Amino acid sequence: MNIMVTGGAGFIGTNLIKRLLRDGHTIISVDNYDSGLKNNEQTGAAYVAADITDIVRLTSIKVDLCYHLAALSRIQPSFKNPSETFRVNVKGTEAVAEWCRINNTKLVYAGSSSRWHNPYQSPYAMYKHLGEEVLKMYRTIYKTNFEIARFYNVYGPHEIVDGDWAAVIGIWRRQVRDGLPITIVGDGEQRRDFTHVDDIVDGLVRIGMYDEHHTDAWELGTGMNYSINEVYEMFKQHFGAEKVHIADQPGNYRQTLRENDDSLTRLNWKPSDKLREYINSL
Repeated sequence: MNIMVTGGAGFIGTNLIKRLLRDGHTIISVDNYDSGLKNNEQTGAAYVAADITDIVRLTSIKVDLCYHLAALSRIQPSFKNPSETFRVNVKGTEAVAEWCRINNTKLVYAGSSSRWHNPYQSPYAMYKHLGEEVLKMYRTIYKTNFEIARFYNVYGPHEIVDGDWAAVIGIWRRQVRDGLPITIVGDGEQRRDFTHVDDIVDGLVRIGMYDEHHTDAWELGTGMNYSINEVYEMFKQHFGAEKVHIADQPGNYRQTLRENDDSLTRLNWKPSDKLREYINSL
């Protein structure tokens, strides 16, 4: 199968491309390398350096399936630059949707578990929500084959460690590397459904390859969660790291937890809790 991965040089995109190449597919990545890394490029895949809003110019590329992972993917940076977050996460998604409609390509969109929280809490949450709404509009009007997958707190190999786009596990890895105390936002009792990227990738493959259609979205989370304080204890046991609490941040949800079991029952997806094992492997 010919498959496009937008954001293919990023964290999840790199892991997805590795799996798709192993499965024998022909892969093309579209990435502007804003947060994606050249070092993530995989032998056997083709990489196009382009902004996602320019996908309409890729007229010579024909694929059967497109995984749309390209996005500005963190809550806190979205407060600093809401306009760029809107451009990438909404206009970029609309551009990909239109390209897939024109080319009769199946689309799998990387949504977010932030959908289950108040979208007015952050530009990121609102614009990922609007991305979903764009695709649902296309499904309704144009009868397109578009699927939505909502990710829950992804971690694992190739996760971002440096810069604004790092998530909590990546941030803590950097702090340990640099000999700094681990920062815990607020009281640390907020709970997160941490999902290993291998499980996310397996869910994406099943959504892309199976002929199953969801009227809303596929929820890709383990179905269990840990408090941030509990995760810190795992880091402390492994690294001996100290901690420091910092002020709570806007858009900081109290809990994420997979909302339903549709992906398990309909896709036979079987995620597992790998968090402690992963931390101990670092």
